[in-house]
Amino acid sequence: MKKLALAAAIGLISASAFAAQGDIIARFRVINVNPSSSWSNGTVGSALNLTGVDANDDTVPELDFTYMITNNIGAELILGTSRHSVTAHSSTLGDVSLGKVSALPPTVTLQYHFSPDSTVFRPYVGAGINYTRFYNNGLSAAGTDLNVKKNSYGPALQIGADFPISKSFFVNVDVKKIWMKTDVTTQSTGASVGTLKIDPLVVGLGIGTKF
Repeated sequence: MKKLALAAAIGLISASAFAAQGDIIARFRVINVNPSSSWSNGTVGSALNLTGVDANDDTVPELDFTYMITNNIGAELILGTSRHSVTAHSSTLGDVSLGKVSALPPTVTLQYHFSPDSTVFRPYVGAGINYTRFYNNGLSAAGTDLNVKKNSYGPALQIGADFPISKSFFVNVDVKKIWMKTDVTTQSTGASVGTLKIDPLVVGLGIGTKF
């Protein structure tokens, strides 16, 4: 009985040391990127009587790495890309499909881990900044090709939790709010169509380990 109790205690100690200062934690998630779009008209948008522009959601893989600065504080780098269909709403033309655009928003957050020693539930919160690179732009309207501003910076907020399933692996649930926007212009003249704020809610489920 004493040997069994000692083995259990060793197991708990091993599990509790999972997220310690100096550790690097890797997570692989499947995420749903759900934009909360808003639109403000430029010269062309006003001429077309645009009332809004929406971007659809996308479900993609995501990879992230967290470096534990202390037992409770970590810095996370989040890597993933998504592609979105864009639809314009006009009071005169109705709904018009503009095509698709891809977004690559590498994001860095500083996290606080509330109970890194828990063998059951390890919640955390984070805040940081994202740099978004828009690419593979296939947008056009009424035969006119459109450009989007390629670079965007904005804040990011995060909340999540790790649920240990063994000494080495855990299940992760994560929710992020990312603010990003881009200016849309005509390719031929550079006239302003408007500004699209995408501001997605990113919900992820995955698995992680440390190394």
